[in-house]
Amino acid sequence: MEALRQDDPRRFGRFTALARFDEQASAVRYVARDTASGETALVTAARPELAAVPVFSRRFRAEARTAERLAGGWVSPPLETGKAAGTPGDGPEPLWTAAGYVAALPLDEAVGIAGPLPERVVRVLGAGIAETLSRVHATGAALQGLAPGTVLLAADGPRLTAFGPLGAAASAEAGPEDRLSVRLGYLTPEQIAGEEVSAASDLFVLGLLLAYAATGATPFTEGPAEGASRRIAEDEPELDGVPQELRELIASCLVKDPAIRPSAGTVAAELALEGAAGLARGGWLPEPLAAAVADQEARVRALEVPAAWGAETPGTDGAPGADGVPGTDGVPGTDGVPGAYRAPGAAGTPGTDGALGTAGTFDAEEAPCAETAGPGGIEEDRGPTRFLNTGPRPPRNDTPTTQLALPQGAAAPPPPALAPTAQQAPAAHSAPAAPGGAPQPGHPYAAPAAPYAAPGSVPPAGPPHGGPTPYPAAALPAGAGGAGGGGPMVSLPLPPAPAPAPDPGASRRTLLTIAAAAVGGLVVGGGAMAALGSGETAAATDDKPAPKPRRTLPGQAPEPRWTYTHPASEAPPLTAAVWQDELLVLTGESQAAAVDLRTGKRRWQRADAAKGQAALAAGTDLVFVASPTEFLWLAPKDGKVVHRVRHTEAFDDLAVGPLAGSSGPVIWFTASHTVTVKAPKPKKGKKKGKDKQVPEAFFLAYDIVRRKELWRTPVPAGRAPGTPSYRVAAERSADILVRQRSASLTPAEVRAAKRKGSVRSFDQKTGKLLWTKQYGAATPEAATAGDEDGTLYAAVGTDLEAFEADTAKPLWRVEGTEGSVYGTPLIAGPLVHTTESSQSVGAVDRESGRLVWRRSTEVPAPGNAPAITLSSSEKTLIAADAVQVTAFAADSGERLWKFQDIGAAEPKGATVSAPYRVLTVGKTAIVQRERSFYAFPVA
Repeated sequence: MEALRQDDPRRFGRFTALARFDEQASAVRYVARDTASGETALVTAARPELAAVPVFSRRFRAEARTAERLAGGWVSPPLETGKAAGTPGDGPEPLWTAAGYVAALPLDEAVGIAGPLPERVVRVLGAGIAETLSRVHATGAALQGLAPGTVLLAADGPRLTAFGPLGAAASAEAGPEDRLSVRLGYLTPEQIAGEEVSAASDLFVLGLLLAYAATGATPFTEGPAEGASRRIAEDEPELDGVPQELRELIASCLVKDPAIRPSAGTVAAELALEGAAGLARGGWLPEPLAAAVADQEARVRALEVPAAWGAETPGTDGAPGADGVPGTDGVPGTDGVPGAYRAPGAAGTPGTDGALGTAGTFDAEEAPCAETAGPGGIEEDRGPTRFLNTGPRPPRNDTPTTQLALPQGAAAPPPPALAPTAQQAPAAHSAPAAPGGAPQPGHPYAAPAAPYAAPGSVPPAGPPHGGPTPYPAAALPAGAGGAGGGGPMVSLPLPPAPAPAPDPGASRRTLLTIAAAAVGGLVVGGGAMAALGSGETAAATDDKPAPKPRRTLPGQAPEPRWTYTHPASEAPPLTAAVWQDELLVLTGESQAAAVDLRTGKRRWQRADAAKGQAALAAGTDLVFVASPTEFLWLAPKDGKVVHRVRHTEAFDDLAVGPLAGSSGPVIWFTASHTVTVKAPKPKKGKKKGKDKQVPEAFFLAYDIVRRKELWRTPVPAGRAPGTPSYRVAAERSADILVRQRSASLTPAEVRAAKRKGSVRSFDQKTGKLLWTKQYGAATPEAATAGDEDGTLYAAVGTDLEAFEADTAKPLWRVEGTEGSVYGTPLIAGPLVHTTESSQSVGAVDRESGRLVWRRSTEVPAPGNAPAITLSSSEKTLIAADAVQVTAFAADSGERLWKFQDIGAAEPKGATVSAPYRVLTVGKTAIVQRERSFYAFPVA
């Protein structure tokens, strides 16, 4: 980090800028704080010259919306997004977005400090990235946001900070006609072949990042620069330095054919079956990186918001404590010295100048003066005082590379370009370097030699750490663009049959095309060139073959048989239920609808069944729906109402509560009404008391086939308005076991219970209350379930206990995770399937209580325990929570696949935060997230 510059914004909405965090190709990031709440944020502000380009503005906001939809897990939630920021001058005001600050190191800095990372660190890093990618890929989109500078290492796991090509750009500049040229850091074989970017492209880049993290070197960079495209397209990656346990997986990500690369879910499962969060638990960073992260956090906390900005220019002349420079006096370890910080042992390592490391010292004498330009003619603003162990640094990732762009609108290839001489190579390629790549005095950012240097330079003994460079560019003469800013824009011969330029008369939709071609002498240096313009996407001049079908791999969610999206014009469904393996019946605020389970197409909608609680099979030919005021029987073909029973007519004006459960044609529910209790006759000479209105409650059984009440039993009234809320915990041959939901208990019942929950037994035939019992220290809120053999399973503290239902005798206990509680278990065959708020699921032997298996769902804890569901065959256990759906083999706990969607797929759609829900029918699992439904095949 460094102090704010004179032209930096000072305010971003409610946040006050404290310091520059780092610079990116398209934006500058600031550490900022809300003075009212003390909340610290990382603000990403677009560069003003780019923000003025309409297509950039639209793309910036689109990527900000993507970040909002991905918030959670390994993506810091956005705090605020604004269109303008206060600046001290009259210049253009940048777009900006603020996310919660998390102390973390970019991957390139981490490798610069610690060198190649240990296998466990690489596993956590890759699993965390892959988990986020899988959420994006579920919508059919590609992220294109991976780069060594956008992936951060925090104390609890990795973080992803870029959500599109702008965030991950190695360079970006505005062109004529409101066009924007953006160069990404890496090329993929399909881009070289002129094919479109897909989700598989993200996996190729992930493979490159993991190889870099494990070895400190990027694959395919060894060799002449002009052969880079051929190596990427044809050569096998050099992975000898990758640990043996990771080599096969990384190699599978780097295969040439995108159709056979693994999915993000597969990679996540292979790297960390228990999930990135589970593998990182207890600390995952090596000591130097953990110390650097802690040091960064302490120094950011030490930044103070000035009471008022001074009139003088911030940081004038680099003087310590200059007026208006926040943090130059109060930051530990700076002492106002404008020198660069070096971690011990990192001296001479390219890329580590300014890296956040372990304890070190500033060296004022070695600091270059403000007028000194970096290697390659990189201009730097050395005026502001630097602090927080960071000095100015060159553009990350690709300082030595040359940006190439296809000239727009060229009709025929120009004459071949002459081969450049050594004198014509960009100055950035010929920066003086000591043996081994150590910078010479006055050149603290000397670029490493081969494979990035101009022809004729001497290669170093080995690749330096801290320089995660993209593929080398061909040596080209400097153009009008100059040497700064990552290289000039160069006109080159076009490949045969290029795609036509966008129609100038097209609409204003954003164009994002990849201009990369594998032709002799044409290499998009260091990555893909994405041209974003204001016209519509141009049609291709040739037909592309259909993509190969992706084979199903372990960890990858199977292709859904169908998907269904509930219309945006209707309220999201309140309930979903399966009828007779034929219909998915959805009820909402305004109507009920049925979706064909074979095709995923809507069959009918009916306003009569609005706000229904459940859809059940009433025999073989009717759909039963319990609405708040009546029971309805609908025709499955068209939803027509065949029978209607109003509560007020059938149940003596009772107010019917929610269903407690069902079995075959029988449903159980509670109901209540208010009765008048007359005051007792007063004694002689006494005044008569007032009559009282008191609730009277009942527990009822009803046959939905015969449309007949079976029995009605008086029960204690619940909290106002009086109807208790029951849930059937177990059905046995002679009775049913029922729990009352704690929210409906009256204050008197809560006091009498003394923090212990109760279970009631009702006779199946007559409804007679047989007994009421408490089980150990199980609370009224404790999750409880029972089986037909007379065993009750209840959450007690952090453990799961089994009791003999009729006697309350304890049978066994399974210890849970510290600080966690069990959710409602599922009983199937010899196993009890468990779920915990630590985001773990498992299986316990039903007879002995022996733990059979326990697995993490990969969702960062804490949270509610995932809801678990078994497939119809009881072979697959499916866990659903607010973040994802995870499928396990029910008998062994093997993780089969994971599914996440990104929320709303439309660019302007509302963010979806509803939890996932799962229904199973036959060999299909219906996954719901608010309006979206997916039918997955399951065993």
